[in-house]
Amino acid sequence: MIAYSAMLDVPRELVDYVSRLLAGERRRLGTRRGTRALTPWKQAVFVLAWMRKRDDVAILGTGFGLGRSTAYRYRDEGVKVLAAQAPELREALERAAAEGMAYVILDGKIFETDRVGEKTVSVKDEVIDLWYSGKARTQGANIQAVSSPQGIPLWVSDENPGSIHDINAARELAFADLYRAATHLNLPTLADSGYEGAGIGVHTPVKQPPGEHLHVDNRAYNALLRGMRALGERGFALLSQRWRALQRITISPERAGGLVKAALVLTQFEHQMIS
Repeated sequence: MIAYSAMLDVPRELVDYVSRLLAGERRRLGTRRGTRALTPWKQAVFVLAWMRKRDDVAILGTGFGLGRSTAYRYRDEGVKVLAAQAPELREALERAAAEGMAYVILDGKIFETDRVGEKTVSVKDEVIDLWYSGKARTQGANIQAVSSPQGIPLWVSDENPGSIHDINAARELAFADLYRAATHLNLPTLADSGYEGAGIGVHTPVKQPPGEHLHVDNRAYNALLRGMRALGERGFALLSQRWRALQRITISPERAGGLVKAALVLTQFEHQMIS
């Protein structure tokens, strides 16, 4: 096996931030100084390198002098401490209102995962793969996200199986806080037609009745809504293009939400540095 040097295109401030989180976790666990294979700073580089490049964990770990099991353990620890920093939805909405945002954007995405054989019974009383999304045509985890009008992700949800539709996932994880934001914070939500019938405060396109044409007012409303909501797609793109570990999640799908939350924390930190 041949070792070689490589560059990691993340700011040093981000490595320092993750390093401080890892050092805090070691203090919480009571880890004695000098008993770990890597310092918190080097572990931070290792975790960020995996999330940024999606290299094989065991091979990447070898470059850091780690055995296979230690590499996976250090990776999982890093993801865990980052995910713990992710904001709850109510906190994110209150912050958005305080910053003067006129609205937020709700969207859902299936993050592709390795195949899982777990079964469930559909609404049509058919046995289906729990983690298979018919819409995305892949095995994956359904993650809901709320973004700013500029497309900066503000919050991401825990994972739901890919067979769960967006509106059902949002009903379980998001609608209560979105309703509160609309009524108490004057912060409405824009969403696509997959959330039709979500409720007051969640605005979706007007559907065309079968065999009829939409009224010009409704067409104008839909065009305006599409234009304002379009940047919501940017939120997921920022996460998955910047942090390539999200492009195909190889950890358990039941931990996919934690990985996406870790990427959210990293993305928000970098955005704060820029702004």
